[in-house]
Amino acid sequence: MSATGLATAPADNEQRAPRGRLLQPARSFEQANRRLKWAMLAPALLFVGLMIVFPLAFTAQLSVTDAFGAVNAGKEFTGLTNFTDALGDTRRFWPAVGRTVVFTVGAVLLETALGLALAMLLRRPFRGMRWVRTVLIIPLLATPVAIGILWLLILDPTNGIANHLLEAVGLPRQEFLGSVGQSLPTLMLIDVWQWTPMMTLLLLAGLTTLPEEPEEAALVDGAGPWQRFRYVTLPMLAPTLATALVLRAVDALKTFDLLYATKGAGGGSDFEVETLNVYAYGLTFDYQEYGLAAAVLVLFTLFIIGVVILMRRRGGGKNA
Repeated sequence: MSATGLATAPADNEQRAPRGRLLQPARSFEQANRRLKWAMLAPALLFVGLMIVFPLAFTAQLSVTDAFGAVNAGKEFTGLTNFTDALGDTRRFWPAVGRTVVFTVGAVLLETALGLALAMLLRRPFRGMRWVRTVLIIPLLATPVAIGILWLLILDPTNGIANHLLEAVGLPRQEFLGSVGQSLPTLMLIDVWQWTPMMTLLLLAGLTTLPEEPEEAALVDGAGPWQRFRYVTLPMLAPTLATALVLRAVDALKTFDLLYATKGAGGGSDFEVETLNVYAYGLTFDYQEYGLAAAVLVLFTLFIIGVVILMRRRGGGKNA
């Protein structure tokens, strides 16, 4: 090495050393900030974790016992007996599964279709748009129990305004919630009336974030309104649509208050609207069969998880 190189090497080391010393406090501050963040979040995370884990663990523990009459009464381990009893119940359990699926699929599909149509109509500004949006969210302001009582009065077979309107246009009276065959479709329509605005707002939020250039390019190429929607707007909206579908499907699967407020215990005299939620509630509070009810809830939870995984995979495959 030349003398010049030897002479300049110490100078380079002297220049690098201060930079390293300056970086050390910055890294220390970043590490301390990261630790402080987790320390501040730890109590909330611990509380939420306990609130989720404890009920799940307690329910799983009850599901493998013969708990009956009282939760804190003596109980014995029975293994998978409660699960086999539930899965072998073709009178109440499997019909409840079928009603749960029919109610969820029917309501969510209608809410998605109507919500998407309304979102497309509200996408462009027009006079009175604020009033339309305000009226649109009114069904979301009331609780499902209040909604159920309201529709009980509207659909009353004798004095309800719905039958008076049907008679005014020359149509026969309907039993609606008083009929075994009409109860479940009627409740699906009530659910659609209440939750379509939420789907509309979610999809409208997704539409407002989409770029306008692809649609403008399709318009220049001569694409019609349906072609622009089918081949441009809908593919770009697919991630938002998939998320909205998953959120609403999980919520619809858990529907209980509307069904119980309108049809009472057992989902009606012939169990016509008894879903898995209503069935588990009856086992718990009407028959005090806590072990069997816990097994039904465990199966219901696994069912919901399976539905979410299936929907996310299908949505992910389409988005890809």
